[in-house]
Parts: sequence; C-alpha cells; structure tokens
Amino acid sequence: MKKTLLCACLFALSLGTNAQDNHGYGANDGQFKSLAEEIADLKKSNDMFNVYINYAADVQAQADAEHKWSTGFTNRELRLEIKGNLTDRLYYRLCHRLNKSNDAKGGDNFAKATDIMMVGYKFSDRFKLEVGKLCQSLGGFEVDENPIYVYEFSDMTGSLDCYMAGVAASYKPVPSQEFVLGVTNSHNEKFSEVYGDNPVAIEGNGTHNRVLEKSRNPLAYCVNWNGSFMDDKLQTRWSWGLQGEARHKYSRILILGQKLKLDRLQCYFDYMREYDGVDRLGLVSNEAAALFPAPGGTQVWLSDTDYNSFVTKLNWQFVPRWNLMLKGMYETASVKKIDRLNNFRKSYGYVGSVEYYPVKSQDLRIFLAYVGRKVDYKEGIGLNKYNTNRIELGFMYRLKAY
Repeated sequence: MKKTLLCACLFALSLGTNAQDNHGYGANDGQFKSLAEEIADLKKSNDMFNVYINYAADVQAQADAEHKWSTGFTNRELRLEIKGNLTDRLYYRLCHRLNKSNDAKGGDNFAKATDIMMVGYKFSDRFKLEVGKLCQSLGGFEVDENPIYVYEFSDMTGSLDCYMAGVAASYKPVPSQEFVLGVTNSHNEKFSEVYGDNPVAIEGNGTHNRVLEKSRNPLAYCVNWNGSFMDDKLQTRWSWGLQGEARHKYSRILILGQKLKLDRLQCYFDYMREYDGVDRLGLVSNEAAALFPAPGGTQVWLSDTDYNSFVTKLNWQFVPRWNLMLKGMYETASVKKIDRLNNFRKSYGYVGSVEYYPVKSQDLRIFLAYVGRKVDYKEGIGLNKYNTNRIELGFMYRLKAY
C-alpha cells in the first residue's frame, strides 16, 4: 500500500512540473535509475511515460568589461522533459523551460519557454516523420548538447533561434547513416515582433537603405546528415539551411561538426558559418547601430552580414567519477561590402572545468569551472575591446523522476 501511494504521488508530481531537449539530450539515460525506482524499488514495465528534471545552479564570481568583480548565487537552468513511446511506431516529446517567459508568440502561438512539443511516427526502421514544435535539423555538436552541461555557448550558437513549428522527415539508408529534411517557420514571432515597426536595412556599401518588407513565405529549410563510422567512434553532424527573413532577404547557414568518441575521451570540432541577407543573429546590427543613426527612431538592420565560428571541446575521464572539460571558441563577424565593417569583430572564448560524479546511479555532477571571453574590434570604428571572466562552483543534475 505504501509503495502504491508513493508511486501515485510521484506520478502526480511529474504531471505538475514542466523542460527542454536537443537531438542528443539524455542519450545515456538508460544507465541511470529513476526516482521511483530508487525510493519505491519499482521497476518500470514500459517506456510510454518518462519524466526528467534538468537543473543546474552555482555560486559565481564574475568580472565585467570594466574589470569589476561581483558575486552571487544563480539558477542557471531549470527544464522539464516528458517523453515516451506510445506504441512501437508512435512517440512524443515535450521539453519546457521553467525559468523563461510563457507568453505565446504571435507567429506560431507557442511560448519561447516551450522548446519542443512534437509527435513522431516511425513508418519503418528507416523512415520516420515528426511534426509540432521541433529543434531545426541543424548540424554541429554544440547545438546538439544538453544546455545544462554547457557553461558558455559560442556567440553564434547562443544567438541562434532554432526551436520552430514545422515538420521533419528522417531517412536511414543504413543504421549508421541518417539524412534529415526539415521545413519550419523562420521565427516564433510575427515579422514586426522580430524586426520592429518600419525596420530599415542598410544596403550595399552602407550609403543607402530601404524599408524591410515582410516575406510572404517566412519558412526555413534544413538538410542534415548524421554519420557514424568505426563502430561509432567517429561521428559527423553536417547541415545546410536557408531561412526566409524578409522579402528578397534570406539567411544561409552551414554547420560541419565531427566528433571523436573513445571510452574515456571525447572531443568534437564544429565549424559554423552564417551569411545573412539581413542580420538574423543581430550581433553586428546591435554593436554597429551607432554608426548608422535610425531615421525617426526606426530600427536599423545591417545587410549581408557574415559570421564564422570555430568551436572545439574535449572531455577526459582521467580517473573514475572525474571529468576534465576544456573548450575553445574563435569567432568573427563582418559586413564585407562596408569597408570599415569588414572583419571588424573577433571573439575568443575559453572554458575549463573539473567535474565530479558522486553517485554512480545518478547523473549528478559537482563542478568548479572558469569561463573567459575576449572581444576585439577593428581600429577606428569607435568600439572598445573588452574581456570578461567568471568562476563557478555548483552542480548539475539530470534527475530521472519517472
């Protein structure tokens, strides 16, 4: 009777909670026991209902661009994930962030807090179809990583908006190779919510501008190849995408990710490039806005922006229950048709952490981490270079509630 009552309470608790996920989120969940199994000695009889609470918190000491230090406690991530296989073919997934706004957006009527709400159907071992709000079919391993395990994203990945309503079709000609075609909205919001009222695009060499017009078909198309070689020791995640931003304005993104996966060492390298007909990421437009005063207070956007990112990360389990993580990032931003903004921004990121896993049956990590970032600007454009530093002591916990 006690076990029955306890399981009922855990089930009700899981229904009242709400998390997030990328493609590889929780890939090794099967090795960890759920809370229900730990407390009630209950063995699950099916895979129809799984609940995960993803939580990361720490105490931080950080120095801003003016080299002034501050300290405080931070709840970095709080996400709920519910997923399951209803039949051999039908499955679902809900991923929701608890520390983000729940206001529905005008474009797709989803809240930004809801990263994924989809239903999938497996027609065969080779072909499946997913519909709903999805993670776009982007390549790279930084994009694919569980966010609670990321101390600092690159500028490009951190600025990407990749959770959109749409459809994705996946085909596996052989078990080790997967090809995905996704068609989604370009944004969650309406055009005016993204670019403002009467937005202006700076054109050509920066001497003239024109009003941005809403696209009739603001859709995004992504093609993704996920490969596995050498008994899964070498993996690839490559993709190319085209997104409609405004009338006659498109964003093009190429991501090439490759990963080495050994028993005690894992390392990936991602190359990402985005070329925007109008600055989708917004980094260039925000930082160079003062160079192009907006007429009548309208919002100004740069055209033909070019972003490049190189990201590498290494995990090494040097002794049992301990992990050393090192990450490096180098990124550039440019407006090649405007001479003074050609290769005007360079960013360097570096992260290191030591993680300890105190409980073998749980995905709990205690960590000490350092995060640094340095940004340089081209001389003569009126922007000051800066660097920031952060030290964190905290924990990450992917709790398998049921």
